Amino acid sequence: MLDFPRWKTIGISIILLLGIIFSIPTFLPQKTMDSLPSFLQAKVNLGLDLAGGSHLLLEADIVDLRKTQLANMEKTVRTAMRGESGPDDDIAIGELSTAGGKISFLVRDQTKLDAARERLFSETQGAGLTGQRDWSINVIDSARIVMTPTSAGQAQAVKNAMDTARDIIDKRVNALGTREPTIIREGDDRVVVQVPGLDDPAALKELIGKTARLEFRMVDANADPAEAAAGRVPVGSEIVPYAEGEGSGAPFEVLRRQVMISGEQLIDAKQSYDPQNNQPVVSIRFDSGGSSTFAKVTAQSVGKRFAMVLDGKVLSAPSINEPILGGSAQISGSFSVASANALAISLRSGALPVKMTVVEERTVTPELGADSIRKGAIAGIIATVSVLVLMLVVYGRFGVYACIALAFNVFLIIATMAAFNATLTLPGIAGFVLTIGAAVDANVLINERIREELKRGRKIFQAVELGYSEASRAIFDANVTNVIAAALMFWFGSGPIKGFAVVLTIGIVTSVFTAVTVTRMFVAHWLRTKRPTSINI
Repeated sequence: MLDFPRWKTIGISIILLLGIIFSIPTFLPQKTMDSLPSFLQAKVNLGLDLAGGSHLLLEADIVDLRKTQLANMEKTVRTAMRGESGPDDDIAIGELSTAGGKISFLVRDQTKLDAARERLFSETQGAGLTGQRDWSINVIDSARIVMTPTSAGQAQAVKNAMDTARDIIDKRVNALGTREPTIIREGDDRVVVQVPGLDDPAALKELIGKTARLEFRMVDANADPAEAAAGRVPVGSEIVPYAEGEGSGAPFEVLRRQVMISGEQLIDAKQSYDPQNNQPVVSIRFDSGGSSTFAKVTAQSVGKRFAMVLDGKVLSAPSINEPILGGSAQISGSFSVASANALAISLRSGALPVKMTVVEERTVTPELGADSIRKGAIAGIIATVSVLVLMLVVYGRFGVYACIALAFNVFLIIATMAAFNATLTLPGIAGFVLTIGAAVDANVLINERIREELKRGRKIFQAVELGYSEASRAIFDANVTNVIAAALMFWFGSGPIKGFAVVLTIGIVTSVFTAVTVTRMFVAHWLRTKRPTSINI
């Protein structure tokens, strides 16, 4: 146990030195941080309760989600009734109705009723582990098919939509350049968003709340403006209003329901400037399928108009003067640089599958966080000084080694948190202070065991070696149980609990390393160098 070869001593020394080096940037101001090499710019981030920021509670519009689910299934039904091998394989159906949240239509040729059911059944899916399908298919009056969303299917749709919404919100918030946001689901239809250090919560709300459903649709040139003003439009078309501040003539456009290209076919979107008037615009680029479709449709529609529709509002409806090739387009409107950039972020991250509304908003000021940091620092200093004094008074030289190991432990905790880009919250400070207090437990066990061995008449080297070897078993057993408890807190806990668990776990690992391995290295070096005939412990 006391045999420390040179390579092991060098290895431990390098680890301790790296811990000091990589913990220092956390204490430096941002201006100094920017001048450091990139590999030294990792630091511990402060959580919402320490750095201030915004807390938002978002709630999903389940009614809108069910409307979207119904609309998507309507498109699926129409597509399924069209045969893959040509018009001869089509199944003719009557007018399709979506009244009452159900899809109902008449199969004109009753001999194809079973074929229609088979096609629709293949479009439904299992609802989790419930054993149900997401849609039930029933035949009424021998010729009419009625599709109804099942309760299990609706629950599964909500779960999938909320999981997707959480991921998209995470992408949007991180695209703002903020670090370590906390984004977690709460209940079945809510998401909690906490962004430390964000100075503009209004922009955050606008960015998160935007569903960003982008569609390119053809303008119905056959629509009569007078009839449209009265709310009557041709079959297959609908009235879509202009976005606020857009449109120079009528407040709406009559658009074909069929979507030419959707935002799902985008591969990039970024804020840029219109070369003709230098106004902020959003430049977008389609994938290969979208590029091909866009080129084909614009080539067939020269002289006609198409509309860019964002979240159910028309941004612009320009004329197609020539085929648009290359898979790129430009979205113009009454944009500022900030709003164009926000739209680009929303389009890049994808459309939210459900509308989200802010039902609760809280702002934490940096002053409150500064007070928490001050009180946490005071608690940490008191805890550290108390532990240091106790170890020095009770264990003498071995207490000095324990104190040095405790200092290295602090540096290693900070360096490890910085390396993982972890966030320090107020519960994290509590875990930090608890770790400091518990870090010397291992040294207490070791030193007391050495005392017992000396009282039994063991020689110094033998007593020290037995003290470390025998106490290490209890130390590792105790800390394994602590790590298991911390892992459970991290797995089942929310943001603040996870912060406490992370700091506690890191502290347990580093404290065992410093309290056992580092102090043993110090003691071994002292015993080999001084060869004492007695020790005071």
